[in-house]
Amino acid sequence: MKGILLAGGTGTRLRPMTTILNKHLLPVGKYPMIHYALCKMAEAGIRDILLVIGKPSAGLYTEYIGSGAAWGLQVSYRIQEEAGGIAQALGLAESFAGCGEKLMVVLGDNLFEDSLQEAVKAFEHNDKGAHVFLKKVGDPGRYGVPELVNGRISRILEKPERPPSKYAVTGIYLYESDVFDIIRTLKPSARGELEITDVNNVYAAEGRLGYSLLSGWWTDAGTHRSLLEAGIRLMEREEP
Repeated sequence: MKGILLAGGTGTRLRPMTTILNKHLLPVGKYPMIHYALCKMAEAGIRDILLVIGKPSAGLYTEYIGSGAAWGLQVSYRIQEEAGGIAQALGLAESFAGCGEKLMVVLGDNLFEDSLQEAVKAFEHNDKGAHVFLKKVGDPGRYGVPELVNGRISRILEKPERPPSKYAVTGIYLYESDVFDIIRTLKPSARGELEITDVNNVYAAEGRLGYSLLSGWWTDAGTHRSLLEAGIRLMEREEP
């Protein structure tokens, strides 16, 4: 299984810090944010990773990560020329993924406690289609929210006014290689982007979307407060 780490975007909610530095390089505890996603991928057994980044701060990514050897990884890079949505960024990885390769996709601003090793092993050897990771939250209307029917995800609603469940779909995904066929069928949303929720809903409609629940803490670190809270949690974990 290969890994795709998406670290583009402009980080508008974290301005003015992101005016001069890409949000995935902002310090969280002792390390840049991107450090933790690489650690989680390595922990899950992923060794070959494509990092999709924007033009700003591109040189800083290569300076910090290099080849990925410090994490025991092989890291390559792809530039997302302009923001076009998560699904569009994922589509840039098609040539990297190769034919028939299963994929672990992580959004670089997702910070979390759980190990994904067992879920990755299960998907690699048994599961078909796609797999998402859910987290119970107090404000699900801020996220993509799954509608659960008889223990299955029937569909995902993006930032609904009346959430059908108390779970958020996190930015951690497992896909078969046919995800790129689905991306090619997408049309831009109202905000002009190719949405990952639309990708996941294709799998849901076909009955091929599995899920797991995260038991530990999780945050998307997209606001100043969540960034601070994540830093405190990670510092507590790292200090003896």
